Amino acid sequence: MILLSSCMKIKSIQNALLVFIATIPLMGLCQNPLFIPDTLTGPSIDLSFQTGEVEFYEGFTTHTFGYNQAILGPTLILKKGEDIILNVTNDLTEPTTLHWHGLHVSAENDGGPHTVIEAGETWSPAFKVLDNAATYWYHPHLHERTEWHVTKGGAGFIIVRDEEEALLDLPRSYGIDDFPVAIQSRAFDADKQVVQQTAADDVMLINGTLDAFLDVPAQVVRLRLLNGSTERVYNFGFEGNIEFYQIATDGGLLDAPVTLTRLMLSPGERAEILLNMTGREDDSFNMMSFASEMPNGIYGATSPGGGQMSSIPGYDANDLNGSDFNIMRLNVVAQNENPVTDIPASLITNTPYSESDVMTTRSLLFRAKVMGPQNALTGPFVINGVSFDLEVINYEIPLDNIEVWQLTNMTAISHPFHIHDVQFYILDINGVAPPANMRGRKDVVLVPPMGSTVRFITKFDDHTSEVPYMYHCHMLSHEDDGMMGQFVVFDNASATNDQSGVEVTVYPNPTTDQVTLSGLMPSTIELYNMSGQLLDRRISKTGVEKFSLMNYQPGVYYFEVITLKERQTLSVVKN
Repeated sequence: MILLSSCMKIKSIQNALLVFIATIPLMGLCQNPLFIPDTLTGPSIDLSFQTGEVEFYEGFTTHTFGYNQAILGPTLILKKGEDIILNVTNDLTEPTTLHWHGLHVSAENDGGPHTVIEAGETWSPAFKVLDNAATYWYHPHLHERTEWHVTKGGAGFIIVRDEEEALLDLPRSYGIDDFPVAIQSRAFDADKQVVQQTAADDVMLINGTLDAFLDVPAQVVRLRLLNGSTERVYNFGFEGNIEFYQIATDGGLLDAPVTLTRLMLSPGERAEILLNMTGREDDSFNMMSFASEMPNGIYGATSPGGGQMSSIPGYDANDLNGSDFNIMRLNVVAQNENPVTDIPASLITNTPYSESDVMTTRSLLFRAKVMGPQNALTGPFVINGVSFDLEVINYEIPLDNIEVWQLTNMTAISHPFHIHDVQFYILDINGVAPPANMRGRKDVVLVPPMGSTVRFITKFDDHTSEVPYMYHCHMLSHEDDGMMGQFVVFDNASATNDQSGVEVTVYPNPTTDQVTLSGLMPSTIELYNMSGQLLDRRISKTGVEKFSLMNYQPGVYYFEVITLKERQTLSVVKN
């Protein structure tokens, strides 16, 4: 049923739809209870992607998209090991897709841009749930339309449960002590319609609720945080620096709870946290984003550029950027029956893959498509020098390959990198091991700017594919503009590497003077600085070339190695 307050109104074009969405008609003078989506479970689940109408602001009807409701969608609760079929009907007047973000499924069931659902059609992926207990999500993934479909409301939670998590004394009563919390910044025009491709995202929607509050019982509660924003990064914490405990990353539980007062999440990332509210009945406090504490070079910080770069148009006018702001209000109410009142000392045992077992290392470099100081911040951006092409397979990966992916960001802004099909473990960020709360299974990692490098390790197991999987920046505007690639997994134990098998290395790195490039085929080699200025160019017919950086300023430089078959990009640091 629809629950109404004096501060909430909602309309839906679906007569049978009953959904509870909060609105804020009087500039935040009242608060609205957080909308908790209904749940659906298997073995068969029906989802309809449809248009809707929501009255966020009194007197204005906002046109939205949602699954089975006006905005967002129901939470899917799945069990590891169960067989499931999902019937997804596209009731829009345009094509769409539906991607199960974080789930380890075959590419045919993954819902990437190749698996288009035309208007009026139904797509029915069927698969066995292979994932560990964690919080995942679903959203559209149509090439060049992902940002629009998600911004209009296309998203929902997936919760996977398994036997190992079930043995732990954790809150897991959905909507009682275990709450999904999707955080999205949005922009509205004068007619209160959602706007995309803008830096004016100064309105916070939490589970589709404006000015939200949540009543939590005076016991241990679990918040499943999802950064569902298009571009914005959040630095979560609580008023008064209340401690909380992170228990899970994108793809599963950590070894033990990690005590925190701040947690930074980029678009697409999820985290599960525990708050111990035992003995705090009648307290009230805000969940916040402490954006003033974020380093520059991140969307949401004071400056989104990592250096002395021009700003994104309209960015400085957005009051959220570089400021501390409220996400939602938490009110502590009476305990429930059989409450969890203690934080567990340990959780599960993660066993990352060993670097000694690595079969392939892949280097991915992020840069602007057209080089220059402004483009280094605003893009469009590319991976390894090329924009996404539906017809081009960027990597062919042997089944069961254990690989290290090295991500180097030569742009001025941080990029959240997401890979489909697999979960990974972060090895290091700029050569430093990740903090304890980032040592679980991941499918999104924020790669810092200005020559920073992240390395992760993963295994491509279980599924081979003819339909490609994606990897891309999860800033949706960047993804739609071409910052994406694709790979297939094939069953051939003798295969060893990517498109050409050529592996060029550059050393020493860092350097104070000369560097050597080895492993070259006949190629053109170009040396650039961070501003995209061409410094040197030569044709190489031997396997080794030497370059002197003696006369260049300290900083990050990169080489483009261009052959008839491929283009490789390698970065080098001049001290």
